[in-house]
Amino acid sequence: MKLTLPALRSRNYRLFFTGQGISLIGTWMTQLATVWVAYQLTQSAFIVGLVGFVGQCPNFFLAPFGGLFADRSDRRSLLVTTQILSMVQSLLLAGFALSGTINLSLLLALGFFQGLIKVVDAPTRQTFVKDMIERPEDLASAIALNSTLVNGGRLLGPAIAGIVIARVGAGYCFLIDGLSYVAVIAGLLLMRLKAQPRITYQSKPLQRIQEGMNYAFQSAPIRSILSLMTVFSLMAMSNSILAPIMALQVLRTDAHTLGFLLAASGIGALIGGAYLSTRSTVAGLGQIIAIAPVLAGVGLIGFGLSRQIWLSIPAMMLVGFGSILQTSSSNTVLQTIVEDDKRGRIMSLFTMSFLGVAPFGQLLAGTLATAIGTPNTLVLNGAVCILAAMIFARQIFSLKISSELSVIRPKHQ
Repeated sequence: MKLTLPALRSRNYRLFFTGQGISLIGTWMTQLATVWVAYQLTQSAFIVGLVGFVGQCPNFFLAPFGGLFADRSDRRSLLVTTQILSMVQSLLLAGFALSGTINLSLLLALGFFQGLIKVVDAPTRQTFVKDMIERPEDLASAIALNSTLVNGGRLLGPAIAGIVIARVGAGYCFLIDGLSYVAVIAGLLLMRLKAQPRITYQSKPLQRIQEGMNYAFQSAPIRSILSLMTVFSLMAMSNSILAPIMALQVLRTDAHTLGFLLAASGIGALIGGAYLSTRSTVAGLGQIIAIAPVLAGVGLIGFGLSRQIWLSIPAMMLVGFGSILQTSSSNTVLQTIVEDDKRGRIMSLFTMSFLGVAPFGQLLAGTLATAIGTPNTLVLNGAVCILAAMIFARQIFSLKISSELSVIRPKHQ
């Protein structure tokens, strides 16, 4: 059977795919380099968690406002702006690191600045996918391929970063990241897009945010998906914070091996994303959403219990595989069932439950790792993921929506 990638039939998406693919390698290099620098500066698991928290907490508090921008603004212009600002942030990190003046305060401040950028960038990027696709039936493929793209960067970025850090230092990771934004900005500017219809709102911004929340939480499928995503993000997405501590303190390895550990997670995610990107329908994604946290949870438990690198690598692959199935399937179902004029606001809630909750998970992980140890924290996180998946599976079974998620829409009140 020949595998196809329907999303790549659209010229605009091909431009995005190429530019974003290059940029995401740099993004993942910066993520690893930031964690590495934070730990080298402080030798504290709590501080590593704090750095992750500060960099992503704006998404939790401000994501709905980013969704409003995505619903009523020119999304390409917004993305060009966020990419330019992200480039500036990475180049500033590079300048401080290469000059030897980097410290914890600068790391926290620039991380918070990047978090503010993501408030607008994340929901706009999620919503912009539909603008780039020429055929509506290719939307599910494009969303899944986006996740594959992220995890392709997750595969290559940490591996490259580990080598760069070991050879010349973390500052060059930040520099490479800053320069990589040129590719995605160029791709955005070269697109030929249809004019977006202007939407005139009579209500005030806070009323529109409330409208979006009511629309989401009055729907059982959307409410269940967002709830599971919140728990999963809180417990499972902190593995990138805990991995450096496991590598250095438990497995007794170096930055080079750490890069391969995180790359293993990327390989698992790449496999999962490749599978989802070739699907021609969203039917059955409800079951995948229920199973994926179990797979990731087993991987986290295995990673926490492992004391050998050859056991840790497949465990991290399973974490990556389960994570991509969970996040991409949830994203695809949500974008399929919501109405177009509320897409940005609903995806901002997804961003809040995914990226917004993640920093609290990182802070919690750093605190727990300090109190009960990193291995025990990973085991606990994995067990909670499995329990949450069982509760979600029971919900979709009782609601009989496991195979009908593709056609259910929220009812208007």
